[in-house]
Amino acid sequence: MRYSSRVKPISYLKAHAADVLTELTEAREPMVITQNGSARAVLQDVASYEETQETLALLKILALGQQDVEAGRVEPMADAVARLRAKRAGV
Repeated sequence: MRYSSRVKPISYLKAHAADVLTELTEAREPMVITQNGSARAVLQDVASYEETQETLALLKILALGQQDVEAGRVEPMADAVARLRAKRAGV
């Protein structure tokens, strides 16, 4: 996605805040806000933000799992299943 078409100055945001919020919700694409010609912020709708956070959480879990594999903190699946079944039977 190219963000260059979604760049607005802060003066535009100030003058059209309600329209910007509507556009963000409908387009589901972030908008870059500039101040004095420099990018200063990125705005996005809440649903997109939540999806991004969920994606980041999943990527974090994958990275932690990869670290466990690299560190040798793994066990055969059959052993793990047997341990969980034994634990469940004891409850």
